[in-house]
Amino acid sequence: MAEEAQVASHTGLRRTLGFRDLVVYGLLFIAPMAPVGVYGTLDAKSHGAVALVYVVATVAMAFTAFSYAQMVRVAPLAGSVFTYARKGLGEGPGFVAGWMAMLDYLLIPAVAYLFAGIAMEALVPEVDRWVWTMIAVVVTTLLNLWGVRAAARVGFAVLAMEIVVLLIFVVSAIVVLVRDGARRDWWSPLAGDTTFSLAAVIGAVSVAVLSYLGFDAIASFAEEVTGGSEKVARAVLLCLALAGVLFVAQTYLVALLEPLSSAELAADPGKQGSAFYDAVDASVGTWLHDLVAVSKAIGAAFAALAGQAAASRLLFAMGRERRLPRPLARTDSGVPRVALLLAAAVTMVAAVWAAQRDDGLDHLVSVVDVGALTAFTLLHASVVGWFAVRRMEGPPHWLKHVVMPVVGAAILIAVIVEASVSAQVVGVIWLGVGLVVLALQGAARSE
Repeated sequence: MAEEAQVASHTGLRRTLGFRDLVVYGLLFIAPMAPVGVYGTLDAKSHGAVALVYVVATVAMAFTAFSYAQMVRVAPLAGSVFTYARKGLGEGPGFVAGWMAMLDYLLIPAVAYLFAGIAMEALVPEVDRWVWTMIAVVVTTLLNLWGVRAAARVGFAVLAMEIVVLLIFVVSAIVVLVRDGARRDWWSPLAGDTTFSLAAVIGAVSVAVLSYLGFDAIASFAEEVTGGSEKVARAVLLCLALAGVLFVAQTYLVALLEPLSSAELAADPGKQGSAFYDAVDASVGTWLHDLVAVSKAIGAAFAALAGQAAASRLLFAMGRERRLPRPLARTDSGVPRVALLLAAAVTMVAAVWAAQRDDGLDHLVSVVDVGALTAFTLLHASVVGWFAVRRMEGPPHWLKHVVMPVVGAAILIAVIVEASVSAQVVGVIWLGVGLVVLALQGAARSE
């Protein structure tokens, strides 16, 4: 508590967020209907066991959420994994963790903005997607500049809309299933619609974990929450649990409505991207298809809003510790405006560039996960370093402070290994650039 009081008196950030605000930011960044875009791919990869994929992915990410909950109590500061790795592993690994997380935090909003642009272009084809993408960046940036509390209020309304649309889908799907029956076996979303394959499920998990990236952003607001770090820890765990329930429920239902088998989807990759929409259209009606599309467009833009805010806090924290240019640590009325505008500029360039290319979305999506997963791995190592190696809190609890983070790190390393070659190459290049920057900073400080 002494550290929190010191932070409150010296930081330029203001404590205005409550527990609900944290959960709103986390769920906004994750997006309650995140599986919509990847459902077809996961169904094809898992041989139809798409709901089981999300069960396994939720359990896998629970280890990471638990490590976040441990470290946010140790260091209730902005910067998230950058701060935690500095505490548990030292300055060098801390910089690497922040550098790798930066790749994720700056590009995930770009992907979300592009999703919004694509969805709006489908509804209003007279306007190019890059124009819609730019509009989404400008609107959400203005909301973030208004202040974290104001953005959270607007975000709550958007999140409520997404939840309502999701509930409409759930109720409509249940009505259709009761009236007409399921197109696949009732157990197939958990056991597969052909021969069950554990390897296929694990392979699909490597894609499904992308749906969860964003719950960790809650920790970036640790200096802006009232009531201490315990709220942040509980919000991280609750967000992951809620996302897991929502993801499993919607993929289970849509798999039962799916008119194509997983083998047919695997044989025709062109149908995988629209598989969720196609199943809803064929089983329920075009009206729900359009409603889901509009919700996805608005939800994606506000997922980017939460991501942009989290990215600015990471840049702010690294600037404050002189690991990035010092002006990034400036605040105005509690808002890190310089860091926020830089994050907005980077995401706008990336999103608009991708919006003007047919393969732009593929390029962005292929690289967003490696940075986050590498940072998460260092987070797990930080728990072991702080509690078990340095023993800063006394004798460690071996299950919480050694076994769980080691298992969590092993899961993430396995997912990184399963990632695409292009994503791995970009991750290695970004890491190499970070190590050069770290070396230059070390040389400058020694002089």
